[in-house]
Amino acid sequence: MPKMSVSELTELKGKKVFMRVDFNVPLKDGKVDDDTRIRAALPTIKLLSEAGARLVLASHLGRPKGERKPEFSLAPAGQRLEELLGREVRVAPDCVGEATAAMAAELSDGDVLLLENTRFHKGETDNDPELAAQMAALGEIFVNDAFGTAHRAHASNVGVSALLKPAAAGLLLQKEIEYFSKALESPERPFVAVLGGAKVSDKIGVIENLLGKVDALLIGGAMAYTFLKARGLPVGASKVEEDKLGLAAELLAKAEEKKVELLLPTDHVVADRFAEDAAIRTVPVDGIPDGWMALDIGPATLEAYKARISSAGTVVWNGPMGVFEMEKFSAGTTGLAEALAASNATSIIGGGDSVSAVEKSGVADKIDHISTGGGASLEFLEGRELPGIAALTDR
Repeated sequence: MPKMSVSELTELKGKKVFMRVDFNVPLKDGKVDDDTRIRAALPTIKLLSEAGARLVLASHLGRPKGERKPEFSLAPAGQRLEELLGREVRVAPDCVGEATAAMAAELSDGDVLLLENTRFHKGETDNDPELAAQMAALGEIFVNDAFGTAHRAHASNVGVSALLKPAAAGLLLQKEIEYFSKALESPERPFVAVLGGAKVSDKIGVIENLLGKVDALLIGGAMAYTFLKARGLPVGASKVEEDKLGLAAELLAKAEEKKVELLLPTDHVVADRFAEDAAIRTVPVDGIPDGWMALDIGPATLEAYKARISSAGTVVWNGPMGVFEMEKFSAGTTGLAEALAASNATSIIGGGDSVSAVEKSGVADKIDHISTGGGASLEFLEGRELPGIAALTDR
C-alpha cells in the first residue's frame, strides 16, 4: 500500500478526525433499506472512536445537485449507524456553518458526529476551495474510507485532504487498494477477467489495460454481441453498439496479438421480446433468429467459463452475463457466481451490478473481495490514477 493507513496514525486521543465515508445508501420510507456501505465503514469508525478520536463523518447521498432536499438527508444513515455502533451519533444540520462547527467543538473523546449531505452544496462536486476549507476547519487529521467516490475530485475528499495532514486511507479503502493493486501488478496466475454488462463503451479502458495483464478474458452480457457482430456473426435483435464495431474488431485483434485467450459466448438464451414472460430458447452461436434477442449466455458457454475459473489463480469480475434480474435469464450469472465461490482463486468483484448478482446468488460470503465502488473499481482496472487516493499522504 503506497499511502499512509489509518492503522499507522498515533496519538489520536482528543484529536478531531474528519473522515470521508460512503453512506450513499438506498432509503425506503425514511429508513436505510440496505446498510452494506455503513457496515463497511464500521471497522475504521470503531478503530478511531476506541482510540479516543473525536470523529466528524462526511458523506453524500444521491444527487440533490447543490440544493437542500429533505429526501436526501443523511439523518436515517445516522440513525442506522447509531444502532450498529451501540452509541450516540449526532447528525449536524449541515456539513459547514456555525451550528455545525459548534457541534464539532462540543465532541468528547470517542464521540461521533455525522455531517449532513455534502452535496447540498454545489461546491462539493466542483471541489470548491472555500467549502473544503470550511469542512477542513472541523478536523485536524483526514481519513478517507470512501472508495465509492475515490474517482471524483470533490471538496470533501481531495479538497479537505490538501488542508489536513496526515491524510490517511481508512481500513476499507486500504483493502480496496491492496486487492486491486495485487491483481493488476502481481496476480496469482492464471489471471482471468470476466467482463459483462450492457456496453463495450463502458469497458474499453478496462479491456485495453487488462489485455496486457490477463491470461484469459471472458466476455458476456449485452456487450458480447457487439464483439460477435464484429466477427460477422448474426445477432438478431440483440443489443449492439453499431459505432463500436470497428473498435471491437481491433480489441479482438489485439487479444490475439498479445496471446490472451478471449472467450465469447458459443451459445445463447434468446427471447422473442424483452420481458419476463417472453418465449425463450437456447441456440448455438450462429443461430439467433431474426427479431429475437440474446439475454443470457447459454449452458455450453457457462460450462466453458466455469472451467476457466476453476483453474484460475486470480479472477476479477465486473458485469453480469445476462439480464439476471429476470429469472429466465439469470442462469449464466448465477452459475458463474457459484463457480467463483467454489474456486480456489483470489476472487474480486468489481462493484455495481456484479455485487447485486453475487448477493442474489447467495455466495457473497465466499468471495474474497467485493468492491464498494462501481465507477471507482472500473477506473482502477483501467489503470487510471484515482484523485481521492492520489491526494492521500504517501507512506
